[in-house]
Amino acid sequence: MEAYMLSIVGVLALCLLSILLAVYSGSSKGRAGALSGPVLPADDDNPLYRIDRAHMNSVEALAPFVVPAALAMMVGVGPTTLAVLVWTYTAIRLVHLAIYLRGGKAARGGSVRTILYVAGALVTAVLIVVTGVAAIR
Repeated sequence: MEAYMLSIVGVLALCLLSILLAVYSGSSKGRAGALSGPVLPADDDNPLYRIDRAHMNSVEALAPFVVPAALAMMVGVGPTTLAVLVWTYTAIRLVHLAIYLRGGKAARGGSVRTILYVAGALVTAVLIVVTGVAAIR
């Protein structure tokens, strides 16, 4: 497993990010006197809504990436290939998060945020294919 150290650290960073976002979302709602759960109405101009959606988006994207990353280690995907995919995905998610939390035009759907989300989904798809190929061999 030592060969996969960089990938493991990247996956753990993604998990930690989701936990930190959960704490940030919950504490932000608490300070604002809002109830836990989804922030309604859905309004990109509301910082609480953006924080909540950034957290939920992170959680929704975590399993489809982390599961194939773990499987990739089990089936022997090259450590360098996996590390590049993990850290590319992590970088995309961090930029996506920063833009979403900042708000404004770039954070609205159909903009830079959407492009980053799709880029992350494409990296995930590549990871799934690479893992599948390694498993079949």
